[in-house]
Amino acid sequence: MGEKTQKIQKYKTDAVNAIKDSILKYKDFILTDFRGLNVEKITELRKKLREQDSVLKIVKNDFTRIALKDIDYPDISDYLIGPTALTLIAKDAGQAAKILFDYAKNESIQVKGGVIDKRVMNMAEVEAFSALPGKEQLISMLLSAMTGPLRNTMYAMNGVTEKFVRTLKAVADKKSKE
Repeated sequence: MGEKTQKIQKYKTDAVNAIKDSILKYKDFILTDFRGLNVEKITELRKKLREQDSVLKIVKNDFTRIALKDIDYPDISDYLIGPTALTLIAKDAGQAAKILFDYAKNESIQVKGGVIDKRVMNMAEVEAFSALPGKEQLISMLLSAMTGPLRNTMYAMNGVTEKFVRTLKAVADKKSKE
């Protein structure tokens, strides 16, 4: 008896390779269930995500599972159930997660989980991550904290010289009246 070989169709390998390339390019991603969204709503969500350098792709669960296994990513099979959209994130994962959760308040989209910095996160962890301030906010908070004491010192020094100048002016006014 001969061995039975399975011929893998080219479009399937192309789809798996496309998912692999996308994940390697973007690194972080969030999985969502998009059931109930029509094309118009998905397009609207894609536009919002694109503003944050993120991309929303509808993927097949089996292809995604194979692609992640091929590139040694953590196993996320628990989240690859039902219709799945992959939000690929280039820069700030917190901002993209915030957009998804804000959108989920009014629409029937549901965040399943995600992989951020190669760490698997469930829905609750992704939601907590979205509540954290973004990188730009943290930098502005740090700069504000660093410049605060310097600014206060400057105001104190200006206050002393202003008080001195006002006192001299008052003395000069008093002398000119006499």
